[in-house]
Amino acid sequence: MYKNNFNTTQSNSIKHNYMESKKQQTPQEWAINGSEATGKMNSDEMAGQFTHIKGWGIDADPDNDPTYPMKHWNGDDHKRLNYERPVQQPLTVEKLHSNERPSVSAVFGTTCPPSGISGILRRYAFHYSEGKWAHWLTLLVADRINVVEGIISDIKKGHFPNIIAERGWKAEWKYNRKGVVKNIALGVAVTVTVFILLSGRYKKVRNR
Repeated sequence: MYKNNFNTTQSNSIKHNYMESKKQQTPQEWAINGSEATGKMNSDEMAGQFTHIKGWGIDADPDNDPTYPMKHWNGDDHKRLNYERPVQQPLTVEKLHSNERPSVSAVFGTTCPPSGISGILRRYAFHYSEGKWAHWLTLLVADRINVVEGIISDIKKGHFPNIIAERGWKAEWKYNRKGVVKNIALGVAVTVTVFILLSGRYKKVRNR
């Protein structure tokens, strides 16, 4: 939990240091630029803003609900945008978010802020919409790099991880030996192919 009476000066300083893009908006700007903060815009008004997008809001009509009659209605089902936004959690660490949102969500995790090479890649990924390959593929690469960064961090702290056990390779070798051999062969083949291609390109450049 966090304190609602967070020091204003400290909060402004933190926002200045951690807002990762000039395009991001502060909570004060939400009331001007979007309904997410105010909850004043109804579904019809929102739909009117996006009529140029084919298929937008296709499931917004309460009289055309594909879940009927399975859903148990409780009275709040179609309020959607008409809600009171919770108190904004202070930005104490860098927090990336989709460029399709005006800013960060009201509450978020702070234990793993972007850092290192994986953090650079994650910042790059969030320059793209969630509908773009560049967003998700870059995040996948960042995750793989972050695994290596985690191992290096453990070693620096004096803890040497048991990678074979933690990755389940012992059990994999025992119960899926054919799959292990296949993955190793595939990895070697890809590595050799990349090495040959890079070597050939280097020779061409050198011979010019």
